[in-house]
Amino acid sequence: MDDILLTRTLRDQGFDDRELRRMRRDGTLLPVRRGAYVRERPAERTRDDQHRELVFATALQLHDAAVISHGSAAVLHGLPIWPTAIDRVHVTRNRNSGGNRRAVVHVHAAPLTERDMTTIDGVSVTSLARTVLDLCRTVPIEQAVAAGDRALALGLVRAVLEEHLAHMARWPGTRQARRAVALLDPLSESAGESVSRVRLHEEGLPTPELQQSIYDDHGQFVARVDFCWQEHRTIGEFDGKIKYGRMLKSGQSVEDVLFAEKRREDALRDLGCQIVRWLWADLYRRGVIRDRVLRTFARSV
Repeated sequence: MDDILLTRTLRDQGFDDRELRRMRRDGTLLPVRRGAYVRERPAERTRDDQHRELVFATALQLHDAAVISHGSAAVLHGLPIWPTAIDRVHVTRNRNSGGNRRAVVHVHAAPLTERDMTTIDGVSVTSLARTVLDLCRTVPIEQAVAAGDRALALGLVRAVLEEHLAHMARWPGTRQARRAVALLDPLSESAGESVSRVRLHEEGLPTPELQQSIYDDHGQFVARVDFCWQEHRTIGEFDGKIKYGRMLKSGQSVEDVLFAEKRREDALRDLGCQIVRWLWADLYRRGVIRDRVLRTFARSV
């Protein structure tokens, strides 16, 4: 947050409006939002990097004890979040009414207690548990589960989450939040795997075991798999581009990783396993994964 320069701060330092206009024109000052700038940026920034910068610039201009919340808090906590959840900077004020949406800021009105708040990089932000529950109440369930899975993997205790949820009994979206919390699992290793579990559940498929290690008849390790239905001798794999990027080792190319993945799959088939795969696009085509998994189950009989 120290990188953010406010117009009022620059004026206090002796810069007048003419100098500020010149600095904006020549790129000495890079705008973040009205009245807030940075002097430089990295050549490459992720969507979360951009939103984090906007959050810090906005936090310096907030009044009335507003706390960064919802999708914006998720970015600061390092949780996966969808673009629609950070189209504005989300803040919560401790009051029962008066929420509104502005060009840059979405103000939520809801009770806030001491345990609902923490500080990240000098910014007042909702706690990890409160952030997850706010998302569970307000965003699509698959997005909430992706964030909640990551939070549990980061150390959030489910009992704490459920205790906080019990205090939200009459809040809007609580019923949806309960459904989302019931689906959370810290073993999911990516947002894509989390969304996959939601789809499998919604389409009435058996609940798979996650991150299972598969061994051959001699006890030798063969593979660790995303999803496993042991009774159907079926393995499910979510294929995301980022997944293969994570698998790259020093000196390896993507082609090397894909070849190694083919050998891994061949080894699993040699053990009598059936394998079913799906992509991000499949997650948003209703019935596709269900039909694919059921066909694979049938082949294992």
